Amino acid sequence: MTLLTDAPSTPFYTADAENLISVSIHDFAEVRRNPITDQQGLYSLRHFQRDEKVAAFDAGILSDEPTYLTIQIGDGKHITLEPSFLQYVNHSCDPNVFFDIHGMKLLALKEIHPGDELRFFYPSTEWNMAQPFQCSCGSPRCIGTIQGARYLPTNRINEYRLSEFIRQKLADGSRA
Repeated sequence: MTLLTDAPSTPFYTADAENLISVSIHDFAEVRRNPITDQQGLYSLRHFQRDEKVAAFDAGILSDEPTYLTIQIGDGKHITLEPSFLQYVNHSCDPNVFFDIHGMKLLALKEIHPGDELRFFYPSTEWNMAQPFQCSCGSPRCIGTIQGARYLPTNRINEYRLSEFIRQKLADGSRA
């Protein structure tokens, strides 16, 4: 066990049986990094029911431009998340959490068990992403290239819970 000095309320690293390095950061979740893929994610430490609040959050830095660490809250308005460990909630085309920007809380979209990675659908908050990528979530619902809600057909985007900002952009016909 090696003590961390640069992470608030992060008491330790541990190595589990699957060779994942984990950083305990809160009583409900921990960041894990797989040394083989070098990808980090936020994993649940407890059980959550559908629609249960997983965590509250606040807006950190407000910027005009998106980055890979921001959540879009309006045109030209992108926030970092506080607590900052929420940046480790990765993408999935079959998400189990949703960032409710209006209520400033992370909500469970389905039942979550200890050990489940917390994942959200990036286009649920992002109109036009700063860094599009090819999805590798492995879900049968996978949409392939993730670049923002603007680029998804209406029938596909409407399968997801969306932020008020994205719903308004879709209602305004802002895809052009």
